[in-house]
Amino acid sequence: QVQLVESGGGLVQPGGSLRLSCAASGSIFSIYDMDWYRQGPGKQRELVAATTSSGNTNYADSVKGRFTISRDNAKNTVYLQMNNLKPEDTTIYYCHTVIVATSRALMNYWGQGTQVTVSS
Repeated sequence: QVQLVESGGGLVQPGGSLRLSCAASGSIFSIYDMDWYRQGPGKQRELVAATTSSGNTNYADSVKGRFTISRDNAKNTVYLQMNNLKPEDTTIYYCHTVIVATSRALMNYWGQGTQVTVSS
């Protein structure tokens, strides 16, 4: 079993910053991609930022220049630094990982989601 635990969401004023964290634990052999998605009410889940095990990153156009994804492979943790937050960034953010379990099975896992609210 693998668990993803997210933290760091909350309420922030426009222009403010938040840092999300997602820690993976359990029967992990290795981790491939670690990503952040978000999903608003009635909307499809969209990719916000992604990082591979080699450190390559990819961002949605709407967050380029404002958000930074990073990972600590030793801690099996991915971070999302969100700066200059806008009201339209308000939604639930989900961590996603592609993991090779100790059984050598390739598995997808999602975090429980963390609410980010940008409002004055």
